[in-house]
Amino acid sequence: MAKYSSIKKKLQIEVDKTTDNDLANLTHYLQNHKNGVSQFYKPKAESYLADLHEELNILQEPDFQYYLPIKWDIPFPPTENPKFKFIDLFAGIGGIRLAFQNLGGKCVFTSEWDAYSKKTYEANFGEVPFGDITKIKETEIPDHDILLGGFPCQPFSIAGVSKKNALGRAHGFLDETQGTLFFDVARIIKHKKPSAFMLENVKNLVSHDKGKTFKVITETLKELGYSIHFKVLDGQHFVPQHRERIIIVGFRNQIFKGKETFQFPKMGETKYAIKNILEKEVDKKYTLSDHLWNYLQEYAKKHKAKGNGFGFGLTDLNGISRTMSARYYKDGAEILIPQEGKCPRRLTPRECARLQGFPDTFLIPVSDNQAYKQFGNSVVTPLIQAVGKNIIKEILAINEPKKTKVVVC
Repeated sequence: MAKYSSIKKKLQIEVDKTTDNDLANLTHYLQNHKNGVSQFYKPKAESYLADLHEELNILQEPDFQYYLPIKWDIPFPPTENPKFKFIDLFAGIGGIRLAFQNLGGKCVFTSEWDAYSKKTYEANFGEVPFGDITKIKETEIPDHDILLGGFPCQPFSIAGVSKKNALGRAHGFLDETQGTLFFDVARIIKHKKPSAFMLENVKNLVSHDKGKTFKVITETLKELGYSIHFKVLDGQHFVPQHRERIIIVGFRNQIFKGKETFQFPKMGETKYAIKNILEKEVDKKYTLSDHLWNYLQEYAKKHKAKGNGFGFGLTDLNGISRTMSARYYKDGAEILIPQEGKCPRRLTPRECARLQGFPDTFLIPVSDNQAYKQFGNSVVTPLIQAVGKNIIKEILAINEPKKTKVVVC
């Protein structure tokens, strides 16, 4: 049984800015050869291997069959006996995938455009995500039970609706989302009709444009035939970080008839402390320079005088931190760790991973700056897993064979 690392070396697999969908097709094919999904990836995977034929002489090896089966020597190998299938859109570094994979699911398609995030994703899951979702046809995506995605929120424009009315063209909420990345989520849902979906976004999505944006999103999903559940949840109930996010869950009416018993998880009373995620020994490079620390203090004083709330966040080690953002790489100001006798320091990338609930086995194969961006853009994985557990409960219940009621006379 060949190991994935040896296959990568032989095929010279590298994930960088020049990578196209060849490696995505190959790695998706290798991970899905036994579950009825491989036909989506096999033609292009074989074509890619054929192109390497002359240099590597791969196809002439007896019983090669693309090195199947494979021993996945990666931190989070694919689930062997999955309970359900899901797809991972706007995947980032795989925080949502990790949660649902922990619950027994099999990811059959993933998409992410950022080259550095792809590198981290591949290192941990052994799969290269496909690229820009706007360029991927919905017909190229395998069937799945659950669609997952933390889609970016772009401004919605519905100015074209009146023009279409004047031209006598029919339109609906789906039409109003064109030009946004949510449109790509909606078109995939419309074509693939998954049993359920879960979408994650920033808290402010609810109030954006006086609530009009969120209304368009929810009405679009309802128009596609789904009952909608949504709630703002705070990550501080799972990790030592205040992080509020809107979670939108939908169940297909044709399957559930609106009778699902889904509820968002109850938030526990456990109090988390930032001190519990800190590393024991930290390189001095994470300590702020005197110049930067003085600048941050003066910046905070200036804005405080103007009545603004801007400034650094010196964290109480017995409490929780502020929300970590993708800009953390700039100066670390939002979450600073106090140090006795010297300037405060920023979190290390590993501490950032812990702050989002990632296990220490999660690999960080990129620079510190890229890691800060990636974890700042990611999700609180245990929160997502708690929501996912309740979604899957509904999925498995509806898929269970109906028990015949026996009447004893």
